[in-house]
Amino acid sequence: MTDFTMHDESTAPEESKPLLARSKKQMGMIPGLHATMAEAPGLLEAYQDAHRLFLDTSFDKDELTVVWQTVNVEHSCHYCVPAHTGIAKSMKVDDAISDALRDGTPLPTDHLEALRTFTLAMVRERGEVDDATVQTFLDAGYTRRQVLEVVLGIAQKVMSNYTNHLAQTPIDPASEKYAWSGTL
Repeated sequence: MTDFTMHDESTAPEESKPLLARSKKQMGMIPGLHATMAEAPGLLEAYQDAHRLFLDTSFDKDELTVVWQTVNVEHSCHYCVPAHTGIAKSMKVDDAISDALRDGTPLPTDHLEALRTFTLAMVRERGEVDDATVQTFLDAGYTRRQVLEVVLGIAQKVMSNYTNHLAQTPIDPASEKYAWSGTL
């Protein structure tokens, strides 16, 4: 296994230092994911930008959580599932939504279930979903804009999930209580 350094503001490459400072200012800490990504400043910056942009989409807090956790669970990300459980709690997302996503059980509404189904199809089919899949998503009340915003959410999670798989990033202490086994 390749060992990856978890950087802080003193050990990170120069280009990553302000990015880590931003993480620390926004979150009160440097998450392990960011500390690992700092090795590649472009990756950390792209991840931070994708996160900010995805937060600014037309999705509400429940829908953001559905996209994030659907991808995290599908990719069996040992780090992101617990982290996004904590994020969902801080965003005041109903625990029933988080539990259903973590456990692979039905979501509380058909609307959210349609979002999970579409996101899963996009991940599993690598974006090559058929017209019927897109139409079912649109018929559930989503828009063409949101079809493409799912792509943004998936892109963000691919960066983090793949990094965490490669680096085996340890779960942050604040997320340990939400540890997830990765089995459905």
